[in-house]
Amino acid sequence: MPFLTVADVLRLPVIAAGRPRVAAGEVQLGRTVRWVHVTELLDPASFLEGGELMLTTGMPHPSDPAQLRGYVDQLADVGVAGLVLELGRRFQQAPPELVTACRERDLPLIVLARGVRFIEVTQTVHALILDAQGELLRRAQHVHELFTSLTLRGAEPEEFVGTAADLAGCPVVLENLIHHAVVCAPAGHTDGQVLEAWPRRSRNAATPDRAAVSGPEGWLVAPVEERGSRWGRLLMLPLAGGPAFGPEHTMILEQAATALTLARLTGHPEWDRRAHSSVLLDLLHWRYRNRTEARLRAEALGLPTTGHRLVPVVIDHADAPPPGDTTVTDHLAAQLHTSGVKALVGDLSERRSGLLLALARASAWQPVVERVARDVRAAFGEDVVVAVGPGVTELSQVTRSFREAEQVADAIGPTSRGRPFRVASDVGLPELLYSLRDDVRVQKYVEQQLGRLVQHDARHGGDLLTILRAYLDAAGNKSIAARHAGLSRQAFYQRLRTIERLLGTDLESGAQRTQLHVAVTALEALDSPPSGPGTPR
Repeated sequence: MPFLTVADVLRLPVIAAGRPRVAAGEVQLGRTVRWVHVTELLDPASFLEGGELMLTTGMPHPSDPAQLRGYVDQLADVGVAGLVLELGRRFQQAPPELVTACRERDLPLIVLARGVRFIEVTQTVHALILDAQGELLRRAQHVHELFTSLTLRGAEPEEFVGTAADLAGCPVVLENLIHHAVVCAPAGHTDGQVLEAWPRRSRNAATPDRAAVSGPEGWLVAPVEERGSRWGRLLMLPLAGGPAFGPEHTMILEQAATALTLARLTGHPEWDRRAHSSVLLDLLHWRYRNRTEARLRAEALGLPTTGHRLVPVVIDHADAPPPGDTTVTDHLAAQLHTSGVKALVGDLSERRSGLLLALARASAWQPVVERVARDVRAAFGEDVVVAVGPGVTELSQVTRSFREAEQVADAIGPTSRGRPFRVASDVGLPELLYSLRDDVRVQKYVEQQLGRLVQHDARHGGDLLTILRAYLDAAGNKSIAARHAGLSRQAFYQRLRTIERLLGTDLESGAQRTQLHVAVTALEALDSPPSGPGTPR
């Protein structure tokens, strides 16, 4: 990083010649040195701006402990990088009161056992600082061009956050106003390491007006805005045992936050939905390393997992009319937010939305799902299919449950859409065959069983397939079937004999009637209208 710290200055030969010893503030040696200032004043705070390394011989310093503490308080309050005391002129050793005061304020105190030329120290350090500032400007130009390029090509938020993490070498998280981690770039760590107890930890770090260190963990925080209002913020987390944040870290985070603000003005702003969709898809296909990582990622988006029943829901809207200004997913998210139900809501594909509801274990899930289903079907039409997987108590079980919900959604055809929602027990023979309607083996079976009958009806304008269906639906009761078909028994019997002749079958055989019933049911599934492009089977 192109900046000097107190520790860097202590390693310079011009300082090392004075045999420096750190008497206080050892853990703060990573502070950035913005400038070097030589003073023997007892009240120098009015001449300082913060970040200075103070050089003094202690000539006018009082022996009064209270005044020494007041002197240290001034320096600490203004934010100086450290205090260097040269022994030999005023003090033969550092006053204990001065050491104690520096320790209490965590201010680095460096004692020089031998005299050095302060003018050489300032010249050397200032030259290095100016070189570092020049390098920082060049680096800032490169970073600015990089984020500008991402903005111009309409990059997604994951790219902005990932780029910031790569440049800084530190984890970076984009969160919204309610402390949900929308995007996490762990920079070599796992999501679990970064997002542990995220909402609670995040609330401890206040949001400054511009990039600055905040909170007990020393996070670097920058606001992200949208049309003049605060949308969320970008956070950079320090590495354990790594150096403190310096000017380059701040510059990178500011550039990234500005780019994200511009992206919200010029691009599609539904970043929360993207984050929910990403986690739902990762759960559906179980792309997590372990259960902990999955739990932390879900909880970072506000979904409680411990002590809750998790209910996966798949909403298939392929046959619904084209959406207007509001998509099905956005409508569901708004509905659940209004009702106060905790859930992840996202897109599973172009034709399907997914919900993962987190409900109290003692509560019934059916009323919640029915309310959701009735609302979305009222808004987008009765062709919307709502399929529900079994409720689970472990996040690792969600994958199986989600896939079961998808299988149910695949099985619900036009003739099975009357109820608000469907579960696995609703999948009977018609639904099973509907889900298999694109299977070539099913198509061949239908052709072998009914092909001659369908061709005969097509050539002669007949109704033999209708008669067969009525007969099978009546479980082989000819009288009931003839009455339902509106035919006399004699005319009905004659058609049955024609069917037997064409198909080479015996309709008195229960086994053969079963085979034909399956074939007729499958034919109805094959004749169902297609569900649009990209339909999974």
